[in-house]
Amino acid sequence: MDLEELGPALRQMRQQTAITPVVKEMITPTLRQALTKQGYKLLGSHSGVKMCRWTKAMLRGRGGCYKHTFYGIESHRCMETTPSLACANKCVFCWRHHTNPVGTEWRWKTDNAEDILSDALSAHYNMIKEFKGVPGVLPERLAEGMQVRHCALSLVGEPIMYPHINTFVRLLHRQHISSFLVTNAQFPAAIRDLSPVTQLYVSVDASTKSSLKKIDRPLFSDFWERFLDSLRALSKKGQRTVYRLTLVKAWNVEELESYSQLVLLGKPDFIEIKGVTFCGGGDGNSLKMENVPWHEEVIEFSKKIAALLPDYALAS
Repeated sequence: MDLEELGPALRQMRQQTAITPVVKEMITPTLRQALTKQGYKLLGSHSGVKMCRWTKAMLRGRGGCYKHTFYGIESHRCMETTPSLACANKCVFCWRHHTNPVGTEWRWKTDNAEDILSDALSAHYNMIKEFKGVPGVLPERLAEGMQVRHCALSLVGEPIMYPHINTFVRLLHRQHISSFLVTNAQFPAAIRDLSPVTQLYVSVDASTKSSLKKIDRPLFSDFWERFLDSLRALSKKGQRTVYRLTLVKAWNVEELESYSQLVLLGKPDFIEIKGVTFCGGGDGNSLKMENVPWHEEVIEFSKKIAALLPDYALAS
């Protein structure tokens, strides 16, 4: 072979032997074992479904969740799922114990939305069927539970990270299933691009940069800018929107004025305020039982912030 032919020959050899980058699956064997142990039904390579305790309660003729009380949702006909187990935060109060993966961008194999929804409904209905014959379960509620009418996209992770979230939402609506989607306010562009959902939630876990960093433990270095931009994006959605506030005693309950300013920024239709649930220590966080506010303290906080916002009033 002549020297002038050597270059092209080497390039051809490199092309023939080039290794195609392997796109990994989000759910590793270790992660699958951990989440399965916690009761999750894993779907494909990055999704999951789990039965909510309020679904179980309403099948037995007991009370439903707060969405039943305030929005008329039938809890026994609600499916809680996620098309993305991954999240960009590591919140101190996350009851998923941080077994789910974290990341600032989608870098995994992607399943199609049709398969995710089909598998989610199948897994959910199988869990409903397990209640047949269980003492206390109402037959009419069990039959109704086999027809999902609501989907809570709040199980774990960040649902709007999923590249085909708009397709997934449209598929839900096509089957007459309402969509309640919760986002952690770290992906403003995705919020802007999101197709209309029945109710769009943004987690507003703190109202200052320092407390948000302490509570949410975000991965993004520009987390505060992303947070504020997400609230601005929410104000322009032109659909039903909600702020979800989780009060952590001694960490964010004194931030009334700052919270009121964030409300004016995002202009949500509703503000849901709840106290943090203590799920045990560990994982390097300093959350303690002492950080859980009493119900009376949550009510008092709600009254005070309502007094700062003349366009809002207590619903209950």
